[in-house]
Amino acid sequence: MPGDTAYHDALGDRFAAHAETSPYNAFTDRPAMLALAGDVAGARVLDVGCGAGHYAAELLARGAEVTGVDGSAALLRHARARVGGRAALRLHDLEEPLDFAEDAAFDGAVCALVYHHVTRRARLLAELRRVLRPGGWLLVSTSHPAADWRHFGGSYYSEDWVELPLGGGPHAIRLRRMPLETFLGELLDAGFVLERLVEPRPVAALREVDPAAYDKLTRFPAFLAVRLRRP
Repeated sequence: MPGDTAYHDALGDRFAAHAETSPYNAFTDRPAMLALAGDVAGARVLDVGCGAGHYAAELLARGAEVTGVDGSAALLRHARARVGGRAALRLHDLEEPLDFAEDAAFDGAVCALVYHHVTRRARLLAELRRVLRPGGWLLVSTSHPAADWRHFGGSYYSEDWVELPLGGGPHAIRLRRMPLETFLGELLDAGFVLERLVEPRPVAALREVDPAAYDKLTRFPAFLAVRLRRP
């Protein structure tokens, strides 16, 4: 089922390990999104699809008050081990309303490489707008449509569900392709204001760890990341 996108059981364990050191997660997406977040000291932040807690740990270290949600019990187990009791972590299906949160409960929200796994994206965005205070910020990163087109072929404008092998192993992650106009159009239609768009490049440290990956990621885009504001 396309909507069944949580990283359950062995896939969750595999992804938790992968995200720890992956050139894509640890050296490209995460640094870019944290740079977009800026100063979060004292901010109430919702980590949407918190995964194994890598973002939660970074946000906590920067002084944020973090609530994290994820649909995978396996990933939440890793997240709890990483952040202990320093963040409020809960099992929650992102296809359902964020009924645990009151209106305007958060100053900001981070949705890192999760959006392309969600089926009911319009509802999720409406819920995020509801739980963010006026003037609150939303960060979203997703697979770059040019990267998907290059990898999967077919039409650039395709919005079908595809499977991407995870780290060359036996597991694959399911995601929905979308062109840039769909990605940005949905965010703007939900009432958010675009403040910045970046196409993340890897940080320089990757050059020492994995020169081949550094060379590839500085030439071919992997992700899009945006910072939006709730009016």
